Amino acid sequence: MTVTATHRAVDSAPGTTPRPALLAGLLVALAVGMATASVVGPLVLGLMTYRTSPTTLNQLLGSDAAALVVVAPITVVAAVLAARRHPAAPVLATGIGVFTVYTYAQVIVGQEYLRLAGTVERWFPLLLAVFILGEGAIVLGLRGMPAQLPALPRRLERVAASALLLVAFFLAFGLHLRTLIIAWTDPLSLTEYASSPTPFWLVKLMDLGIVAPAAIAAGVGLWRHAAWARRVAYIVLTGYTLLAVSVTSMAAVMIAKDDPDASPALALGFGFFAVVFVVLTGALYRRLSLGTASVTDRRETGGGPLGA
Repeated sequence: MTVTATHRAVDSAPGTTPRPALLAGLLVALAVGMATASVVGPLVLGLMTYRTSPTTLNQLLGSDAAALVVVAPITVVAAVLAARRHPAAPVLATGIGVFTVYTYAQVIVGQEYLRLAGTVERWFPLLLAVFILGEGAIVLGLRGMPAQLPALPRRLERVAASALLLVAFFLAFGLHLRTLIIAWTDPLSLTEYASSPTPFWLVKLMDLGIVAPAAIAAGVGLWRHAAWARRVAYIVLTGYTLLAVSVTSMAAVMIAKDDPDASPALALGFGFFAVVFVVLTGALYRRLSLGTASVTDRRETGGGPLGA
C-alpha cells in the first residue's frame, strides 16, 4: 500500500509525464488525423474540396503539404518519446498542439460557405477531431512539462528574444500592414481579399491578436531573463517553428503556381524565420535533454543537492 501511494505521488508530481500511454496515443491519433485531412483534400485525393478562391487554395495546399510531410511525422516522433517518458515529449506535444489549433481553426472557419463551391463542410467531423486532439495535446503537454526547465545561456536567451521580437515586427509591418491599408482603401485591387475576405480577416485576427502578442511577451520576458518566459519560449518556439515551415510551404506553392499574390520576398522572409526557429528550437531541446540527464545522474549517484 505504501509503495502504491508513493508510485502515484511520483506519477502525479509536477514535471513528470502523466499517463505517458495516454499522451502517446493522443499524439498518434493526431498524426493520423492530420495526415488523413491532407490526403483526402485537394493535395492528394481531392475528396474534400475547399470553399475558397484559387489564391487561398494555393495556401491551403502548402499548409496540407507541410502537415503531411513535416508535422505529422514529428508528431509520431513525439508519441514515441512520450511512450519512453522522454522529458521533451510533453513540451513538443504542446507546441504541436499550438500549430494544430491555429491551422485547423483557419481551415474550418476560413471558408466562403454558401458562396463558393466545395465539400469541406462534409468533412467537419474529421477537422473537428483534429482540432480537439490539438487541444488535448496542449493540455496534456502543459501538465507533463518539467517543473524546472534548465537555465539557458544568456546569449541563447538574447538570440531567441530577438528572433521572437523580430517575427512579431515582420508579421505586423512586413506582412499585414500593406494589405490592411489596401483593404481599407482599395479592396478590389487585392486579389486575396476580393476573392476570399473571410480567411483574410481571420488570419489578420489570429496573427495580430495572438501570434504577434505572444511572441512579444515571450521575447521581452526572455530579454529580461524572466523564469516564466523560459517555459513560454519552449512552447512558442516549437509552435512557431512548425508554423514558419507551413507558411514557407504556402509561399512556395503560390510561387510555383504563379499566384497573383505570390511574393518571393515574403517567401524568403518566412524561409529565413523557419531556419532560425529550427536552429533555436533544436538548441532549446538539446539543453532540455542535457539538463534532465544531469539531474538523473545526480539522483542516481547521490551527488549534489538533489542527492543529499
